[in-house]
Amino acid sequence: MRRRMRRTAALLALAALILGLSGCGSVQETPTIRVGVALYLQEDTFLSTVVQDLEQQARVREEALGVKLNFNIADARSSQASQNEQVDRFLQQDYDVICVNLVDRTAAAVIVDKAQAAGVPIVFFNRQPVEEDLDRWDQAYYVGSKADRAGILQGQIVLEAWKKEPAALDRNGDGILQYVMLEGEPGHQDALLRTEYCVKTLVDAGVAVEKLDSNNADWVRGQATLRMQQWLETFGDEIEVVFANNDDMALGAIDACLAAGMTEAELPFIVGVDATPPALEAVADGTLKGTVQNDAAGQAESILDLCCALASGQSAASAVELEDGKYVWLEYTAVTQENLEDFLPEE
Repeated sequence: MRRRMRRTAALLALAALILGLSGCGSVQETPTIRVGVALYLQEDTFLSTVVQDLEQQARVREEALGVKLNFNIADARSSQASQNEQVDRFLQQDYDVICVNLVDRTAAAVIVDKAQAAGVPIVFFNRQPVEEDLDRWDQAYYVGSKADRAGILQGQIVLEAWKKEPAALDRNGDGILQYVMLEGEPGHQDALLRTEYCVKTLVDAGVAVEKLDSNNADWVRGQATLRMQQWLETFGDEIEVVFANNDDMALGAIDACLAAGMTEAELPFIVGVDATPPALEAVADGTLKGTVQNDAAGQAESILDLCCALASGQSAASAVELEDGKYVWLEYTAVTQENLEDFLPEE
């Protein structure tokens, strides 16, 4: 309720500003808010979902406010140098707000300093900057979810299945869960925390685990398929659980298993993160045992709330609930076949 009241107040303030800009009498052009959005990799399935949600919600917001929301989406294709150039162009073209999904989370300081010098508010999302970098300016914010929580929920999905029917997971009957780990980028905070906490959750609950192997697949489905093919050749049916730091890699593991001739019943217990549409389909058909919803629609909504407030000269706190004056945190939610219906789009 508090969040809705903040958003309503910010929208009323923006509407009042728009009326003031439009003036009275003669017909004026529709006011436009220009937002530059710099993505680390647009083909990333989760990011593409965030962008789709952002654009869809913007159309609704436009109609309500009588304003044009112009989002310019730029794809850095995993190059921080390219992303820096994209941000430079947004600043040179006097965009009202800039939103950045960082290629390298340690590179935020340069971007923050450039935005501050130009007086343009900046919203980072989904890839959390180093705290000290975000603190360099009071008009820099972050929208995302806490990565350790995703790992915990992944571990809980496996734990609940273990408690319910241990033999279904412990196929060799040794009382130990043998697992492999598909990780995101080396050194990436989300990859590190998801990797750590999914296993820690099982260990803290008294489940014996054994890591057969782990490797980075850079969040990419095709790379994960290759990793899983190698592991199947090395370990075969010793692999009982596959942890993947995101859904694309989880789906890549499934691709490798199916290509190897496994039936659904023979697949390891595979879990991912994001609850992307393809992953939800895999949960429905039973090949993916669970995922963790990374709230794409919620992130898009919070980004849009911030953009509207900041562009109208209102405080960020008037539109969103901030933690430490900087952070908008969205909750993760575990998704399995038991609650899948709650996450499927309405027909």
